[in-house]
Amino acid sequence: MKLTRLVLTLICAFVSVALAQDTQSQAPPASSTGQGTQSQVRGERRQHMMEMHKQEMEAMKADIEKMKSSLAQMKAIVLTIKDMNELARWRNNVDLWETLIGHMERMQKNMASMGPGMTGPGMMHGQGMGGPPPAPKQPQ
Repeated sequence: MKLTRLVLTLICAFVSVALAQDTQSQAPPASSTGQGTQSQVRGERRQHMMEMHKQEMEAMKADIEKMKSSLAQMKAIVLTIKDMNELARWRNNVDLWETLIGHMERMQKNMASMGPGMTGPGMMHGQGMGGPPPAPKQPQ
């Protein structure tokens, strides 16, 4: 019984050592995570950012077009309204949507000119990577 326990203990110890050596041999050497790998990761990340930027720009363009179409329908409805209070309400709505669409078009143009590094999940109004917004331009 003591011999069996000793043999099982030795087997467990040898298996543990063998597994530890196998795990170490599969790990990449520390020197391989050098400059080449980092630049490859950066390149892949940049490519991913460019693709996300392209998708966001296409989605924003599609949203703007839908909004313009709805605005055109609203303007057509305004022409048929006779009640002055209702007409004033609809005109205010049209003005609001025109302002919003104009703002979105300006944002879209700015985002297109800035490139992929300035857009992405969690970013608002073209601000870069969670940092502070760019300093306002001084009038000349």
